[in-house]
Amino acid sequence: MSTPAYDDQNVFAKILRGELPSHKVYEDDKTLVIMDIMPRGDGHILVIPKSPSRNIFDIAEEDLNAVMATVQRMARIVIKAFGADGTTIQQFSEPAGGQVVFHTHVHVIPRFEGVSLRPHTGDMADNDVLAAQAEKIRAALS
Repeated sequence: MSTPAYDDQNVFAKILRGELPSHKVYEDDKTLVIMDIMPRGDGHILVIPKSPSRNIFDIAEEDLNAVMATVQRMARIVIKAFGADGTTIQQFSEPAGGQVVFHTHVHVIPRFEGVSLRPHTGDMADNDVLAAQAEKIRAALS
């Protein structure tokens, strides 16, 4: 399968360069974790590699390993921060797979028994709510 070239004007590339704001909750040398601005559940975060890649098909193995290590760590943290019962981890590749932003990213969504995911309607969350949730996650990291 041949995938299109990486577009460095995607929203996550702009966030990584500091050209767009985000609610950062964690960062290391290879990954960045931010709040999803259109969350499907409270505490919905995104783990993104700092190196450019479009999705699972072209990400370097070293970067994928770093992303997944951060996904695991953050899954544990959001459980702690929100008292969640579990998590949903999602990664979409290419339009047919549901991908909308073409920079590799993994969704980590805290889940609660009996609570369905909100639809991915494109509704933006309240900025103050995202800020408070980001702070809750950062506090659970320490």
